Amino acid sequence: MSFSEICIYQVAPQKVQEFESLMAEAKNLLEKQKGLITIKLIKRDHRIDMQQIKDGLPPLEITRIVKCVKYMLYWEFDSKENYGAAQKNLYESFWKSIDKCLIVPHDKYLGNVIF
Repeated sequence: MSFSEICIYQVAPQKVQEFESLMAEAKNLLEKQKGLITIKLIKRDHRIDMQQIKDGLPPLEITRIVKCVKYMLYWEFDSKENYGAAQKNLYESFWKSIDKCLIVPHDKYLGNVIF
């Protein structure tokens, strides 16, 4: 059974370019981590409401930034131990720079992959 994390980042609008550059650099480090199965960074730039869902319509593009730009990092490992080692490497190399781009501390959701 693999182990994964979804991390939610709320990035200050004026720090978007810096954040994306840092995450691209971090990706190079993270892709080399033992046991990594997949890693994805998603920028929330679309929204959908129930009527669109009922009508089978595509999501709408977000056209303005209210408070922040949200990102979701998804990464999956073959074990909790390899995940822990990768977290340490990220923390020691990029974490302080990433944290400076955020308006609030990030949220982490961790668990075993069901399917």
